[in-house]
Amino acid sequence: MHVDRRLFTSSVLAAAAIAAPAAAQGRSKPRAKNVVLVHGLFADGSSWSEVIPLLQAKGLNVTSVQNPLTTLDAAVAACRKVLDRQDGPTVLAGHSFSGMIVSEAGVHLNVSALVYVAARAPDAGEDYAALAARFPAPPASAGIVYDGDEGRLTEQAFLRDFAGDLPPAKARALFAVQESFQKSLLAGRTSVAAWRTKPSFYAISTEDRTINPDLQRFMATRMRATKIELRSSHVSLLSHPREVAALIERAL
Repeated sequence: MHVDRRLFTSSVLAAAAIAAPAAAQGRSKPRAKNVVLVHGLFADGSSWSEVIPLLQAKGLNVTSVQNPLTTLDAAVAACRKVLDRQDGPTVLAGHSFSGMIVSEAGVHLNVSALVYVAARAPDAGEDYAALAARFPAPPASAGIVYDGDEGRLTEQAFLRDFAGDLPPAKARALFAVQESFQKSLLAGRTSVAAWRTKPSFYAISTEDRTINPDLQRFMATRMRATKIELRSSHVSLLSHPREVAALIERAL
């Protein structure tokens, strides 16, 4: 039987084209099993204490970085050390100031996705202070006091403007373990913006008095993040842990 080689070749190519998407699906990236969390100013690693058990209950390997709050370089180095220890794809999540750390350290090869929780999300080399100045100043800014080069929030500002939707007793306990930060930390600028190359997610706090909610919306939209809005103070990771944990799970 005579077979037209041209027709045969066309049939083979068509079959290959149909099979290619299925093969690509078979080679899809594995689901991340690791989550690295980074805290911001006025807090320490325990600020993720409500989210961590929810993620661990899903069988995830969770690590909360202790950010030194001295310089951006030192904070990024601390985060990278933890990322180096992760075995496989890892979701990197940051709250508040640590969005700077996520944006810089997020280019790490282990990082598969980024999650910003009411967090700074500067572009590479961007002056965050200048960006924030385009929006009304949040009330917490007036509550920062300095002892030399060390900065912290007053108790009144902490309870009202930082953790305003937490029970007062819990907010006071958090205030008691507040970490001071060095002025030099605020001078740092990111050299890269990992959100330009990694899938990104953003939890906006609509009642935030520490980072302007409209600034959060601007940053989330600019990075084309998958975003949610929570009726929350700045510490949604404590007042809305289930929603924050669910967003991190989506990033997996």
